[in-house]
Amino acid sequence: MHKPTIKDVAALAQVSLKTVSRVINDEAGVHSRTREQVRKAIDELGYQPDPSARSLRSAQSYAIGLLYDNPNPYYVIAMQNGVLSVCRETGYGLQIHPCDSTSQHLVTEIQQLVRTARLAGIVLTPPMSERQALVDALLAHGIRLVRIVSASSDPQNGSPCVYVDDRDAAYAITEHLIQLGHQRIGFLWGGKSHGSSWGRYQGYADALRDYGIAEDPELVLEGDYSFDDGFRGARRLLMQAHRPTAIFGSNDEIAAGVLAAARSGGLNVPYDLSIAGFEDSPFSKQSWPPLTTAKQATEDIGRRAARRLLAEIRDQPEAKAGNTGINPELVVRGSTAPPRPNT
Repeated sequence: MHKPTIKDVAALAQVSLKTVSRVINDEAGVHSRTREQVRKAIDELGYQPDPSARSLRSAQSYAIGLLYDNPNPYYVIAMQNGVLSVCRETGYGLQIHPCDSTSQHLVTEIQQLVRTARLAGIVLTPPMSERQALVDALLAHGIRLVRIVSASSDPQNGSPCVYVDDRDAAYAITEHLIQLGHQRIGFLWGGKSHGSSWGRYQGYADALRDYGIAEDPELVLEGDYSFDDGFRGARRLLMQAHRPTAIFGSNDEIAAGVLAAARSGGLNVPYDLSIAGFEDSPFSKQSWPPLTTAKQATEDIGRRAARRLLAEIRDQPEAKAGNTGINPELVVRGSTAPPRPNT
């Protein structure tokens, strides 16, 4: 079967090769009717630009990178899908690269990746995106990047970012549990190298303080963003003589681990124990009962980061429009309810 080429697109749209190229690269100066004509021909033929071939034909690169260090596969897949959707819309290739954020050679590793893969820029995810020394070193080497960070307001520190207000969403989750009547609310941390973990803990602590509930250190346990740490942490909390009536896990994988621990201990969720998570991953919808959580829209975060990166690469007006903030929203489901009397 003949694979459609740029020449086929130009012939069908009855325009020059240069015009097709300008439409694919989203360049200015193409009449809207002509642009629509070319896009219609692209869709009709199913034409897909080859990013590597385009990069070889010019000094400009048509590929970007997505760098991550996160144990949560649902986060990684959703982020990848969001960035990839923008790459497909714009004819860019995507290089997905897992990293060890603790590596002493991380700057060199990223430099080599950008050079050998001919990347025009990178989307940097937590916790790497929240290490200012790393970001400064990459910028000093001329690497274009957009960071995804946890913050309640625009960091405004010179490098472009998409920021997520984890604190307010965690406050809303904790407030929901308090308003149901819970006083002893456990909190299971995600990885402390992630700014999101600190934001979510801060929201939990602030809600307790605002409602006049003293924070009990025995109800707060460290861990990572994983099912296993959720299970282990919940077992420790539920073995206490005065156990919590609700547990807030820093993400849905942790909360799913809590649900498994509750079931293994013969507890009825939500009546013996209320459980809440964060992120609205497939875990939250597929568990039984489905989990109360905060809808983070990770794919949308990835899309916004990729669009901002491409605007920076192309020096488009969007690059000067400021950073984008995202506010996860409370989603109440069947895993939370008022505590039983006298528990």
